[in-house]
Amino acid sequence: MKKERLTIKDIILGLEKKSFSSVELTQFYLDQIDKKNPQINAFITVCKKEALLQAKTADKLLEKGIKKPLLGVPLAIKDIFLTKGIKTTAASKVLSDFIPVYDATVVAKLKEAGAIILGKTNMDAWAHGSSGENSDFGVTQNPWQKGFVPGGSSSGSAACVAADLAPAATGTDTGGSIRLPASFCNLVGLKPTYGRVSRYGIIAMSSSLDAIGHLTKTVYDSALLLNITAGKDKTDATTPKIDVPDYTQNLGKSIKGLKIGLPKQYFQDGLDKEVLLQTQKAIKVFQDLGANIVEIDLPHTKYALAVYYIIQPAEVSSNLARYDGIRYGLDRTYFGNEAKRRIMLGAFSLSSGYWDAYYLKAMQVRTLIKDDFENAFKKVDLILTPTSPTLPFKIGQKTKQPLQMYLSDIFTVTANLAGIPGLNLPSGFVNGLPTGIQLLGLQFSEDLLFQAGFQYEQKTNFYQKTK
Repeated sequence: MKKERLTIKDIILGLEKKSFSSVELTQFYLDQIDKKNPQINAFITVCKKEALLQAKTADKLLEKGIKKPLLGVPLAIKDIFLTKGIKTTAASKVLSDFIPVYDATVVAKLKEAGAIILGKTNMDAWAHGSSGENSDFGVTQNPWQKGFVPGGSSSGSAACVAADLAPAATGTDTGGSIRLPASFCNLVGLKPTYGRVSRYGIIAMSSSLDAIGHLTKTVYDSALLLNITAGKDKTDATTPKIDVPDYTQNLGKSIKGLKIGLPKQYFQDGLDKEVLLQTQKAIKVFQDLGANIVEIDLPHTKYALAVYYIIQPAEVSSNLARYDGIRYGLDRTYFGNEAKRRIMLGAFSLSSGYWDAYYLKAMQVRTLIKDDFENAFKKVDLILTPTSPTLPFKIGQKTKQPLQMYLSDIFTVTANLAGIPGLNLPSGFVNGLPTGIQLLGLQFSEDLLFQAGFQYEQKTNFYQKTK
């Protein structure tokens, strides 16, 4: 079995059949990183020694017949997840020498499942960005076409999976930071329901918006990872006591009769014509699968970006206040321009005399946006939209235009404001650059997202495309 383009499902099967060992597989990915990372800059830290030791242990357990869902499977971890004994920087020089003393809950669960950590991936510093250009450790390149952004903030996670430096990677999504890079890199990207996956041990960006997910090559792999990472965590009060189903169980079921809504606000001026065409092709696939397409109205969508960029900077300014250079990390002079911009915006909107006019009003409109989705889901089962209004853009194209950069998230921020799950699916290519669509569902409806996404994936097979 070739090691190129392997999915997690392929790896598990290959290890079972002894087509390769975990050590051989891990060494393959480390060699790939050595070869390609200097050009792509997907990793900040590579854990060569640790990964090979973990792989040797995994091979011994496999020989004994020990069963774990990810035993011997290498993964990459976004550098905003705390990893015990492994440098964690959030791609900021403020934390350039920070080594945590414990694992984030998600990391602990993945390790308990037998996964091997290849390293920590690059990102926009503090997860502030839509392109990967705000990292203090250099820009990440889009593997599909050099000179273009891979999307952000989970830029390194997306690039490393797209470049076959890892079969999957973790990510965080505060306003589209998993779905946008997944769209730009031809990947499946899951933003779960708020609270479905523990945030404990994740360096906080915006606490009421952060969702913890992952980027994979296939829907099956995404469902498998959520089986492991989802669930109640006593260290995170936002995780509810809701059972975690087997998300892989219903993937093969038909979606005939499923009602999919198309919000008219997402198909207006500002949407790139080529992206619209790819989205229309995706809609036709769902129709061919037996789904019923219905136009819906989400009237407060036009306020979503303004609401997001009041709430998010306000929470950012509060969360970054802890980095004073006293307990750990360097002092605040090491903050980059984007972090400073968001701290100032957030501090202003929370200041005396402005809190009522900005933050409180934004929270009220956020409720209206959430109500829009709840009303829509009384009429439809899922909602389909483009993930990005544009194709992947060139590196440097928007760095001096923050408002243009913020508009990259215009289709994704609503899911975070409403706390609902979103799944990016590859929708094709335009001039060699990937495009994506997103499916949105009710809170805790990830199983339905996976079911519909899997059926679409089987019809299109975009994940099988290579450069």
